[in-house]
This record gives sequence, structure tokens and C-alpha cells, in this order.
Amino acid sequence: MTIERSEAETVAYTVENRIAWVRFNRPEKRNCMSPKLNRQMMRVLDELEFRDDVGVLVLTGEGSAWSAGMDLKEYFRETEAQGLGATRQAQRESYGWWRRLRWYQKPTVAMVNGWCFGGGYGPLFSCDLAFASDDATFGLSEINWGILPGGGASKVVADLMPLRQALYHAMMGENIDGKTAAEWGLVNESLPADQLKERVVAVCQVLLEKNPVALKATKDAIRRVKEMTYDNAEDYLVRAQEAANSFDNDGRKEGIRQFIDEKSYKPGLGAYDKSKQAQ
Repeated sequence: MTIERSEAETVAYTVENRIAWVRFNRPEKRNCMSPKLNRQMMRVLDELEFRDDVGVLVLTGEGSAWSAGMDLKEYFRETEAQGLGATRQAQRESYGWWRRLRWYQKPTVAMVNGWCFGGGYGPLFSCDLAFASDDATFGLSEINWGILPGGGASKVVADLMPLRQALYHAMMGENIDGKTAAEWGLVNESLPADQLKERVVAVCQVLLEKNPVALKATKDAIRRVKEMTYDNAEDYLVRAQEAANSFDNDGRKEGIRQFIDEKSYKPGLGAYDKSKQAQ
């Protein structure tokens, strides 16, 4: 039985306790990404980015997969049949929402609950943090059907993995499990499947306690300075802090006040109490 989903149905989301749970919603296709899904994901990101009731976004998948990559029929064969213009449009739509996710206003967490293949590495890399179940399956199968890992996948493994593992992963076309993905740097941690969501919720709760302006500046800074010389990074970080101060100059002062004057918290052991900060 073939399931035909409308464009709006290809992505599902709920908001609970300031956590937006965004889900690839094509479980019958192992959540592979189609032009419809890519367009809808951009709409969902737009809708959630500045909502006051959203502090963290978690990206996961319905069913047994996170995302099995690009839909070979809809994204490749059918799009290529329409010519170069259609191909470029499909690329802009997919790369576009991954780019939005990389620089998203709110912290983002990938919760990899199953299969993660090929093009799925794009949004995986775009999330700030990533957690996987031990039995999740990661793979770059492109070499097995005669192409290189495109769509940013080669850049992802080159950035996240040590060189030898990146080359092995891309050249051999062998799958790895969540534990190996954590050892090789694709994700932060791998956990038993029944503990995955609990760990992600705990991480989100810690993030929700942090100053949101500082969080946005921090996650952008780490991505930017990775490709800078030390001197350029040093200068950029001075400017970035000054820019952050223009959005929230009271937050850091409140944290210092609670440490020095109130002696009510220690920076090395948690976040300052945002509820005491004048709004």
C-alpha cells in the first residue's frame, strides 16, 4: 500500500515545556527527504524560530528511522527528468533549510532514533548537538551506487571525524552503529534506545536555563572560528561579545551580581538565575 502524504504532512511537530519536537514524518519511506519535505521543513523552522514558548528545537524521526537521506525517486530521478533548473531548485530547497538550521536562533539537538544515511548527514551536522541510540544505523552508501557523498556529506565527515575514519566511512560504504558514530565524532553520545529521549530532555532542560542571547552568540562563534586563524578568531570574538551586549547587556551583569554580591551561585556549577534579571 502506497501512502500519499500532502506537503504539510511530511513534517510533524509538537511543543512541550518549551521544547519543540520536530519530526521527519515519512516513516513508510524511512523519513527520506523529498522536495515536499524540504519545503515544509523550511516553513516549520520559520514558524518556530521566534515563538516565545520555544526555547530549544529537537529534530527526530517518526518510526524506525531518523532520515534515510534523499528520496532517490522523488529528489533525484523525477527532479532530474525536469531538467537542470528543477535540479538546482531542489538543491536550494534542501541546502536552504539545513543552512537555516545551522544558524538557527534557538539551540538545536538531533535525536537520532534509527537510520541516518547520506543526505541525512546535512541536517545532522546542522544541529548544534546530536545524540543517538546505540542501535541507530549511520551510512554513506553513495559509493555503492556510483556517486560521491554530496549534499555536504563529505564536508560533514571531514569536519567531524578524524581523517582516517572519514576516508574509510566514505570509501567503504559500510554502515556503523550509534556507538561507533559517537566514537568517531558524528554525535555527542550514544545511549540505549530506551534512555535516548530522557537524555535529550535532560540536555534541553539545561539549555533552557542558559541566557538565550549568550547561547546564540556561543553556537555561532564556535562554527565561525573553526575556519579562522587564531588572530582573526580573537578579534571576531571581541566583536561578537560586543554585539551580544547590544541585545542583552544586563544578563552578564546579573550573573556577576549573583556571584559577587549575592554569592548565590557559582559559574562553574550551573547557570545564573534568570528569573531575578530585570525584564
